[in-house]
Amino acid sequence: AGSDGESIGNCPFSQRLFMILWLKGVIFNVTTVDLKRKPADLQNLAPGTNPPFMTFDGEVKTDVNKIEEFLEEKLAPPRYPKLAPNHPESNSAGNDVFAKFSAFIKNPRKDANENLEKSLLKALRKLDNYLNSPLPDEIDAYSTEEITVSSRKFLDGDELTLADCNLLPKLHIIKVVAKKYRNFDFPPEMTGISRYLNNAYARDEFTNTCPADREIEYAYLDVAKRMK
Repeated sequence: AGSDGESIGNCPFSQRLFMILWLKGVIFNVTTVDLKRKPADLQNLAPGTNPPFMTFDGEVKTDVNKIEEFLEEKLAPPRYPKLAPNHPESNSAGNDVFAKFSAFIKNPRKDANENLEKSLLKALRKLDNYLNSPLPDEIDAYSTEEITVSSRKFLDGDELTLADCNLLPKLHIIKVVAKKYRNFDFPPEMTGISRYLNNAYARDEFTNTCPADREIEYAYLDVAKRMK
């Protein structure tokens, strides 16, 4: 839960699972949990573990990657859509961006800030390059026209996949928090990231599972270190 104990709080892992269930077309209820006053039944289910976790047939799954694998396996075609990317590279695109952001935002030393910002920009540039590089199925072998820049909406094509459910919540946090506490914006020349986020903000599966910006900022109030 958020700062009021009821609204959706900042948790990219929970949002990742919300998005998967929404994209699968599953009807589900969202009940937020105030971690300061965690219900006893939840504490008993997975002692010492914060949500998200999942129970099925008496078994508790606490690893979000295992939960994702389980949902993709159990909620499978023909009844439910496949969400795994067609291109394995899409799974790892941007996988170091959040770690670089965390180092950047937690750093309190002015003398280290420039190098940490450069490191974050390098990771973002790598992601931007992937988003702007045409996928094999965007290139028509029989066409005389050469495609040099991708026009796809998301990591793996024009549809959201598991890779997007993992990356988008984190990328949104970076956008909100870096602006608030470091006055850092994604460079406008990173057109791939700009196109990617704009397409994501046009999808209910993403925007309706996002916490309010103020909740994200509040979650990082003590994490984002003041420069000294």
